[in-house]
Amino acid sequence: MDLYRCQIIVPVALLFFGAGAILLLTVPTKEFIEPPEDMFGIVLDAGSSHTSMYIYKWPADKLNGTGVVTQHSECHVKGGGISSYTGQRGAAGRSLEGCLQQAERDIPQHRHSLTPVYLGATAGMRLLNISNPVESALILQEVSEKIRSYPFSFQGATIISGREEGAYGWVTVNYLQENFIKYGFVGQWLDPGKETVGALDLGGASTQITFVTQEEVEDDKSHMKLRLYGRDYSLYTHSYLCYGKGEVLRKILAHLVKSQGVTGPVYHPCYPAGVTITMEQKKVFESPCTMEQRPKAYKPDADLTFHGTGDYHHCLGNVSEIVGFNKCNISKCSFNSVFQPDVTGSFMAFSAFFYTHSFLQRSTGMEVNSPAQLEQAAQTICNMSSDEMLRKLPDQKKYLQDSCAVSVYMRVLLLNAYKFNEHSFPRIYFQKRIGDASIGWALGYMLSLSSLLPEESVGLRKALLPGAWIGLLVLLTLLITAVMGYLTLQTCFKKKSEDSVC
Repeated sequence: MDLYRCQIIVPVALLFFGAGAILLLTVPTKEFIEPPEDMFGIVLDAGSSHTSMYIYKWPADKLNGTGVVTQHSECHVKGGGISSYTGQRGAAGRSLEGCLQQAERDIPQHRHSLTPVYLGATAGMRLLNISNPVESALILQEVSEKIRSYPFSFQGATIISGREEGAYGWVTVNYLQENFIKYGFVGQWLDPGKETVGALDLGGASTQITFVTQEEVEDDKSHMKLRLYGRDYSLYTHSYLCYGKGEVLRKILAHLVKSQGVTGPVYHPCYPAGVTITMEQKKVFESPCTMEQRPKAYKPDADLTFHGTGDYHHCLGNVSEIVGFNKCNISKCSFNSVFQPDVTGSFMAFSAFFYTHSFLQRSTGMEVNSPAQLEQAAQTICNMSSDEMLRKLPDQKKYLQDSCAVSVYMRVLLLNAYKFNEHSFPRIYFQKRIGDASIGWALGYMLSLSSLLPEESVGLRKALLPGAWIGLLVLLTLLITAVMGYLTLQTCFKKKSEDSVC
């Protein structure tokens, strides 16, 4: 009996070992010993208020890196944006040292020379380039020299246009959500059949809106066509320079000074009641966004005193005036006579949109997912005293004086300018990150400049090499044959045993 069992078990075992040997011979040993190395890329987002560094990675064996680029780490530069270092030779470059040193630590040393580095400057540098192009060029030269002193592959430092900033943000959002293409579990790139998502970005000096539209875009400067993964996208994208959060706060101050004068205290309806703020005139009027509103008696170093009155309706009126809804000479406008088609689909709102929405939720306890709730939350904030705000959000102390103005501005921008309503507003999703990646234009910028976004569709790509698939199929066939043979022999053996008993 034991001998007979061995005659069954031994061949079956040999089949299993043989299948394993075939698999080992078929699949390249490297696939099992170590995964493919990662490639890395660095983007420095030189914004108006600060600079952030993002490190991205993707497996080196992936064709075009399609669908596999992830954020490896990030670093936020201490101090202001590079445009704030006007007249301070070398300071803009030195400000980047801490984050560039972190990049040296975060990226394996043997990959340093292969890692591309890009610096993109946004609205802060766009404004400086308008007011002082020589200084703008010097700052870009200084940061370029600093980055070149590190062992990476420097690809350039440029000022990107508002149109590019909006489009790259849109690419980032939809790439991270796998709206362009998705990797299926069978080892094939698939069209997910998902609609794209619009992008709403509110920075320090500009704000952008970008979305796919089927309408005719009457302004060519706000129209962009992209072909990604074999599909064509017709985008409406517009950037409003001087309408980022920081510049709008400055424009409100300038508007109030212009209407009330500089000889006495200026009453500020968006500041909490009882708050008094003193600042030099140049802080209000040094920007290209407010230079035209300088008073005749402008004295850069003279003080201005602002007294808060905490009046929501007056704040709303002043913000609406600086945004500008007076005229529209075309079929439809957002504000300042800028054409905009009707918003369609879902939107992702990030940067200051996210932080303001989060602030409103925390301070009022409201969900803020409808126009009525946004209106009510903004009004609630404006009616709060500074002490009440401080009790509710002690960690937000330095932002509290501007919280009413920023909340009202978001309300005016989303509801009056972009014209989100009770049907479309709930389709805005306020987010800071998608997975482990921060949302912004940086990822889309790197993907585009490094050719990681193919124009044509990506064909069938196996998860393993062809030899590996053949080996797995052979193994599966042998296993099925072995099991079937084993079961057949067991049946025969059982039948013979029963016959012998009988």
